[in-house]
Amino acid sequence: MQKFIDDWQETDTKTKQAFTELLAHLNSLDDITLEFNARPGVSYSLRPRHKSQKNRSLFAMVDVIDDDPAERWLSVCFYGEMITDPDEAGDLIPEGLLGEDGYCFDLYEYAADEITYLKGRLTQAHKNAAE
Repeated sequence: MQKFIDDWQETDTKTKQAFTELLAHLNSLDDITLEFNARPGVSYSLRPRHKSQKNRSLFAMVDVIDDDPAERWLSVCFYGEMITDPDEAGDLIPEGLLGEDGYCFDLYEYAADEITYLKGRLTQAHKNAAE
């Protein structure tokens, strides 16, 4: 994952900054492991898992969509029952997260308020992932 980040050329949209801030937030949470799944030309997927999760392999998915490397964007997804979305900023995706209903938040450019909101959802999903 570090090589991917190091090789990523930041653009005016600052999606690299958004990704690294979300990664830093995930690294601040207790009792998690991170899996990184690279599919160049498709996506780079960061998958956090709470160490006490038993029934699911992750509690969120932070994807860097790589269909155009010059204009990468983020899609951050959660299981529907693990978070709330008080700002109604996400899209409900039936069976969209590993076959289960989920919420996805697409970020095409860096916005501090949206990053703060996503960090709150990550914290909430982390808390609710402990089984």
